Amino acid sequence: MSASLDAGDRRLLIGAGLFVVVLIVISGLATAPQGEQAVGFPSSYSAGWDGAKAAFLMLKEVGYPAERWQQPPQDIPYTAAQTVLVFAEPRVGGSPEERQAIRGFLHSGGRILTTGPVARYLVPDVAAEWSGEFEEVPRSFRPLVSSPLTHGVREIAMAATSNWTGKNAAQLVVFGEDEQAAVVTYRYGKGQVIWWAAPTPLTNGGIREKDNVALLLNCLGLPGEKHVLWDEYYHGARGSLVSYLWRTPLPWAAVQFGLLFLAALLTFSRRAGPVRAPVGESRLSPLEFVDTLGDLYSSAHAGASAVGIALERLRCLLTRQLGLPSHLTVSELCRSAGWRLGWSEPALLDTLGRAERAMRNVKLSDAEALELVQQLHDYTARFEVRRSSPGEKRG
Repeated sequence: MSASLDAGDRRLLIGAGLFVVVLIVISGLATAPQGEQAVGFPSSYSAGWDGAKAAFLMLKEVGYPAERWQQPPQDIPYTAAQTVLVFAEPRVGGSPEERQAIRGFLHSGGRILTTGPVARYLVPDVAAEWSGEFEEVPRSFRPLVSSPLTHGVREIAMAATSNWTGKNAAQLVVFGEDEQAAVVTYRYGKGQVIWWAAPTPLTNGGIREKDNVALLLNCLGLPGEKHVLWDEYYHGARGSLVSYLWRTPLPWAAVQFGLLFLAALLTFSRRAGPVRAPVGESRLSPLEFVDTLGDLYSSAHAGASAVGIALERLRCLLTRQLGLPSHLTVSELCRSAGWRLGWSEPALLDTLGRAERAMRNVKLSDAEALELVQQLHDYTARFEVRRSSPGEKRG
């Protein structure tokens, strides 16, 4: 006969099922292919309008040895003179060590293609600043001078959101108009820096405009001569095994497995754990009797009665065990106890006298009643210990 689930088990299973469904939905959204999302900057992984996946794939098709680069500049494994670094609208600046590595790369003959105002925090001598305006529609720019960058290029389209503020004559403005510089190039050591005011010519939405493809290829050099490293490190992609695994469904799968394991552990422990009866205090416990009696005396303010009971108990023990008449006065009882038991007669007389007066005092305070009861109990305990001692003579 199959066992039915109780209400607690049903609630636990329903809650666990709903939680797993929510996790599956969240993991599906979080691990969607990155290339299908518009990330807002020209990442080579993004197929959105602002992405640069089309340009990156095109380079590989026309013969460029191109690869995504997710390491700091210090780790570039290729010869600088045969390498082009593409910083397509970097999102963050570099550390002092990384900027020093970029300067060394340029001094050794490397080439850097970079865009936007953040490039000044990476590449030396870049004098780019944000223009303060966002241009949604690209503008046309014509060549201002003859240069290898203008070969086969009559006009480019660019949404220039930054401007060049440098006054160095060695920095050549190749494309622009009036006060707006769109493409600037200059030498640094044995290397070359090419700066664009915006990444429009290499984005998925702008690469088809005007002669943008020709401009990109001119900046990179002839196919097969240069190794192109398309930087994703300054887009936030850090190349490590942990970062790679984090972009896969494995972390969410581990979370779901852990939650299922905890749910199974909880349900098993509820069914297979040791059964122990709750510990309850016996109603025959002496402490319960003492607590109850104390509460009664306290609520009734019957301290005088408690003193009277303790006094009568002591008198009964002394007269019975010492063979004395029960009608003895307090002073006579104290004299006999002091002679027979060796007790201090004045101290015993003081305690018994105070107790006799207290038992008739209806306004006796709880503190005084407690003190007298304790003293009487002390005498009772002393007498019982003496009476139980071996070899004690009984009168």
